[in-house]
Amino acid sequence: MVWTWQFEKADGSTVAAPSGAEEFPTQGDAESWVGETWKELRDGGIDQVVLLEDGEKIYGPMSLHSDDSDDSGDDSGSGDAAVEGAVEGVDAAAEAQAEA
Repeated sequence: MVWTWQFEKADGSTVAAPSGAEEFPTQGDAESWVGETWKELRDGGIDQVVLLEDGEKIYGPMSLHSDDSDDSGDDSGSGDAAVEGAVEGVDAAAEAQAEA
């Protein structure tokens, strides 16, 4: 099994991975990677991601922006914390699934 991320704009159109396609041996590895790189992905113009296993959609799209993102003009970072919380939740769910 190969786990990959599909990168999208907000309208759902697919965009190329900024550093080429990444492939992961486990769901947890894929989720950890996006948890570590989501800010760079967002800053590179990617709005949301979809997790794929062998090309089949597992879940998503998952936004890389918070509800109060860049449109507010507030650079306090609260939006970043919201997205980080969502990504951490995905990581925790993956760990719980792996332990089951």
